[in-house]
Amino acid sequence: MLRFLARSSLKNPKWNPKPIIAIPQSPLHNHFSSKSGKSSAPKGNNNKADNQKPKKNPKRSGLDDSKTAVSDAKETTDERVLRARLLAQDEKNPSLNAGPNGRPLFTNISSLSRLSRKDTCSYFKFGEKELNQMLPEGLPMGMVKEFEESMRSALLVRQSFLDLRDNFRRIVDPPLLSSDGKGLKVRKQIVLDGPSNCGKSITLAMLVHWAREEGWLVFYVPRGREWTHGGYFYKNPITGLWDTPIQAENALKDFVKYNESLLKQLPCHIFDPVPLGEGAGIGLLKGVDSVPVPESSTLYDLVQIGIKQTHAAVGVVLRLRKELSLVKDIPVLFAIDQYNNWFTFSEYEEPVTMRSCRPVHARELAMVNAFRSMMHNSMMVGAFSHSTAVGKLRKDLPDVPLDARVNLTRYGLDEAAAVCHYYLRQRLLPREAFSEESWKKIYYLSNGNGAEMRVLLPLMQ
Repeated sequence: MLRFLARSSLKNPKWNPKPIIAIPQSPLHNHFSSKSGKSSAPKGNNNKADNQKPKKNPKRSGLDDSKTAVSDAKETTDERVLRARLLAQDEKNPSLNAGPNGRPLFTNISSLSRLSRKDTCSYFKFGEKELNQMLPEGLPMGMVKEFEESMRSALLVRQSFLDLRDNFRRIVDPPLLSSDGKGLKVRKQIVLDGPSNCGKSITLAMLVHWAREEGWLVFYVPRGREWTHGGYFYKNPITGLWDTPIQAENALKDFVKYNESLLKQLPCHIFDPVPLGEGAGIGLLKGVDSVPVPESSTLYDLVQIGIKQTHAAVGVVLRLRKELSLVKDIPVLFAIDQYNNWFTFSEYEEPVTMRSCRPVHARELAMVNAFRSMMHNSMMVGAFSHSTAVGKLRKDLPDVPLDARVNLTRYGLDEAAAVCHYYLRQRLLPREAFSEESWKKIYYLSNGNGAEMRVLLPLMQ
């Protein structure tokens, strides 16, 4: 064999094999970035029959697909433009705003605070600019889809929202006791649960909107899943928990968007230095382990420390949680959507050996650990989201009161009637095909699922 290689090298002087250099693996570090998706490299195909099939010209196929996509998009855009023009003309005809049994389809009430039981099964109109001001953190995906498909910023007034609103209203403004000395039972901590597409996220967003109308200070997290996925994460050697500086900075920026004026009026109560951790991808600061908090600081000043200095972001979020529990001048509400993501494993993994990792549970993340518990005296609402595919959780959740869970339901028959008449008003389905028998078929077929009804109703013939 050696003789053969020697002869080959003499005959072919260009042959110069490169030496194989072993690349040593770096030791384990405590600073990681979130894992990316699975490799999309194509796997080998051993099927000979498939390999013998004639191949299409990729350039020609791409052109055909692009032309089809452009034509479909143009057709869809033209239809929406025509529909928008017709809806603008319909605004001049108030007789079209009739719901089931001739009831008004839209309520005349202009504030969520003044809605009452008689306004249920009617639609409440929102202003697009107003929504962006009241919910600058972002709208739930279900609300966005509803507005896009119906081409109007309006939501159905449901009794479940009124009950949730009145529960927290009674906490801040308790009613007089009844003759037997017992008042209505109120709950400061609530978990909204129920089947998929029953309106949990929309109900929570409406509650946040109402609370801010009332002047409350609301810490709203519309996408709780983001606290357990993506970004950088590292293990804090002091706390033993995992810090996520990018999520911390985003949470602080979202919190200050609407609450800036309130935060400037609220003084800090804790003046201990805020501990510094690792920054997002840049490690620790040398020679500095904390940042001072002046005695004249407000909560706005505290938030700005975490926004301007990435090393302090996680520490400021944890300090902010303690500070908000000490606020007594105005009501404080914690509203967490996709709350169920905080009771399962995160996307992160901790290396155990050079070849194995263990999944990191959400409770091991510093931010989730600080905000997840409901075993306190603050007002807090968490909404489960089945769109994140977390799976069914047990009934007795850790750090959550046993009576905190409230199950929302899908549309009832009266609500479905109002929804179908609203979609008819918004030209989502042909008026000549609409009848009580047909919309009831859609209702029973979808089992009251609002998203499925919105898809099936335009197919009505």
